[in-house]
Amino acid sequence: MRMVDIITRKRDGKELSQEEIKFFIQHYVAGGIPDYQAAALCMAIYFRGMTHQETTYLTHAMAFSGETLDLHNVAAFVVDKHSSGGVGDKTTLVVAPVVAALGQPVGKMSGRGLSFTGGTLDKLESIPGFTSELSVQKFKAQLADIGVVVAGQTRSLAPADGKLYALRDVTGTVPAIPLIASSIMSKKIAAGADAIILDVKVGEGAFLANLDNARELSQVMMSIGKNLGRKMFAIISDMNQPLGSAVGNALEVKEAIATLHGGGPADFREHVEVISAYMLLAAGKVQSEKEGRQSVCRAIADGSAWAKFRQFVAAQGGDLAYVDQPERLPVAAIQEDFPAPASGYVHRIAAKEIGLASTVLGGGREEMEDKIDPAVGVVVHHKVGDRVIAGEPLLTLHANDPVRLSQALELVDSACTIAPQPVEPLPIIYEVLC
Repeated sequence: MRMVDIITRKRDGKELSQEEIKFFIQHYVAGGIPDYQAAALCMAIYFRGMTHQETTYLTHAMAFSGETLDLHNVAAFVVDKHSSGGVGDKTTLVVAPVVAALGQPVGKMSGRGLSFTGGTLDKLESIPGFTSELSVQKFKAQLADIGVVVAGQTRSLAPADGKLYALRDVTGTVPAIPLIASSIMSKKIAAGADAIILDVKVGEGAFLANLDNARELSQVMMSIGKNLGRKMFAIISDMNQPLGSAVGNALEVKEAIATLHGGGPADFREHVEVISAYMLLAAGKVQSEKEGRQSVCRAIADGSAWAKFRQFVAAQGGDLAYVDQPERLPVAAIQEDFPAPASGYVHRIAAKEIGLASTVLGGGREEMEDKIDPAVGVVVHHKVGDRVIAGEPLLTLHANDPVRLSQALELVDSACTIAPQPVEPLPIIYEVLC
């Protein structure tokens, strides 16, 4: 088998066999196929696409390109969730302890933020002492002991994805849906989950700007998971405005803590209820979304979700004094309100610009080695559809550097639109696919 023949077949729009795809992945990871040939195949896939079967073969080959986790010796059934990336998306911090408190183990490998989207690990690591660097043995032991673990992806799991993603990033082939789907799903399959709930964001603050593309990606990923024996749901959710109010690492931890105590913004609470409900439904713990949401509300109201969060933080080295008294978490030296420029209705609070403003303040990364400032970020006081009065705070920027603050203010100025006519609030959830 020759790599040039595989490239040519895909260039000409032909369907690749499982053997051809496996040959490519195995030899590319081993260093036997050069980057220029791998790039050529990625570009052919970008233009010609892949069938669901081809994408399943690709995902399988990538998932088993290194170590895989078998969690069944510590938990009979494990659920995971994946967000396609968003602004203010601190969902894992709440849903993982909520679902675990209801008796369903949650084993999750998460990532770090890059550009305007935040990373779950960065948020959790704003709690002093918290570590996401766990060995496989520690991951499994914690899952068995308390039923919830959130850790960083190990290099030994799905190494083909890391190598291919770096190549796609510099060859203009990141947006190919088969490559996106196989990248996401290979890591989830390798991490050992039996059920995967996909939180696919759509809107100007998401990778996918329109509902049709979000639906297509969701269907491809669900097809892959089902073909590989996983229970799958996909929730398509809005990312035209930030989720919740807080954008920035310690700010989002504080908001997650408030939500676990029964508070938090209404849109975030609803999002948490829906995602958690489908995690429970996938595991057979409930029979409907409604029953799942009722269970979630009960776990929050009776304090069991909060107790599980504390147990989870302590197990990963976090200092509980900072979650019991969240005002002790990092606080920025400067807090400056951005006032509503006119009276009227909020028509736009653009998620991407708000996320970029948080990044400029130091709350995100442009390069993976950039250092995060956990204290900085943006708090959004109003949502699309709200009535506001000129001069009242629309946003509050939390900063430690006046120069960065000035740059961030320019970004949030372009993010906000106030108009005299009323406008409908944005949906939180567009649809659920199963």
